[in-house]
Amino acid sequence: MKFFRKIRLNLLAKQKFSKYLIYALGEIILVVIGILIALAIDNSNQNRINNDNENIYLLGLEQEFQASKTKLTELIAVNQTNYSGSKKILNYMLNTQSAPTEGEFSRLLYNTFSKDIRFNPNNSLLQEMINSGNLKNLSDPELRKKLTNWIATLEDISRQENDLSVQREKVLDMFRTHDTSLRTIFEQTGVNDILELPKSATSLSNLHLLESTTFENNILMFMLTSYSTEQAHYLPLLDDLDTILSTIQKQIRRS
Repeated sequence: MKFFRKIRLNLLAKQKFSKYLIYALGEIILVVIGILIALAIDNSNQNRINNDNENIYLLGLEQEFQASKTKLTELIAVNQTNYSGSKKILNYMLNTQSAPTEGEFSRLLYNTFSKDIRFNPNNSLLQEMINSGNLKNLSDPELRKKLTNWIATLEDISRQENDLSVQREKVLDMFRTHDTSLRTIFEQTGVNDILELPKSATSLSNLHLLESTTFENNILMFMLTSYSTEQAHYLPLLDDLDTILSTIQKQIRRS
């Protein structure tokens, strides 16, 4: 800086004002260029930091949605098992010539209605991004939109699962009456031994339910809701999940 200052003073002393102005202008240009270079370097560093942060988010989201896909696939399989089981019960009711044994009926009831259906996706990172406003750090606006819609879709899924749970409970409620027996089902399926319950001296049959119109209606409603849960909710949700996962994976920078 002292060197440039001496040059300016020397030009002024010699009254070379035109050269002084040209020199001063050149010096200003050099300063501006230096500032622009510094800003460019700073912006480049910030962009690199932003890209690295985005990649960390994308990798985390990939793991979450992979785990959610596994859960949803397993849940669809359970729902299909429940639907198939209720269909077998209905077939027994319609075809009285091929009635099941007490053990077969108990195992069919247990396998069909013992599991509740609830999709519990891995959304901790996504929720943190939404709550903290970091969702905007994702550069793809279409991905941001899909992730926001994903949360809204899950709320709709939850309502459908509540409906399915209600229909399941209506079937189970029929085993809370005096003329049916949960103990019989427990004894026939081995649950009694797992719970270490004493064995009953007498056994009450549940086969008369196959002649109950109320039981049939409850089974039909359960089947209908189970079918709707898969076809109108779970399968479209699985498609959405695959689309989001594919979009995330395309944007990840692998080291």
